Amino acid sequence: MGALSADYQIFPNGTAYRASVDIAEVSRYEFAETGFMGENVPVTVGNVNLSGNCSPCSYNWSRPWGQVPAITFPKGNYTVTYIAPLKNNNLQATFTKPYLVNVSVPAEFDVRNPLLAGISSGANVTRLTDNSTTISWNKSYSFDLRFYSKGQEELLYMFLQFLGIIALVLLLPFIIGMRKQG
Repeated sequence: MGALSADYQIFPNGTAYRASVDIAEVSRYEFAETGFMGENVPVTVGNVNLSGNCSPCSYNWSRPWGQVPAITFPKGNYTVTYIAPLKNNNLQATFTKPYLVNVSVPAEFDVRNPLLAGISSGANVTRLTDNSTTISWNKSYSFDLRFYSKGQEELLYMFLQFLGIIALVLLLPFIIGMRKQG
């Protein structure tokens, strides 16, 4: 197996993603994301598939109370695919080895406005002709991506216009007073 890679595809409705993660020389894979304090937070997953030099590849679920769910299998090189929910338009992952990470964001969402989006450092953002976006990180131990919908962007612009009107109303008496003095 060459360089390890992880591919994530965000669903058009933004509520879930499909992941395909290469793993090498391991016998266990945990379904977790990094919490606020760096702790492992369990992720509910579905449609889990393990593929490699086996047909079919079998695995056992392990879901001890209070710990993250995991699958176990004979030690080797595999690709784990699964579907997991998204919260607050945010996707993140942490790896124990450097990964080539690719995230596909559908045309319904965007990442270009820094007031609404967040992309961890080292990312290469590519806007495709169908208005979808691909974000990649090379040799990354982790990534964090926050994206937004067109509706969120429109709300931001309405809010900024409202702030501009309020500022104008508050500054107008001051400007008029300065003109009368001058």
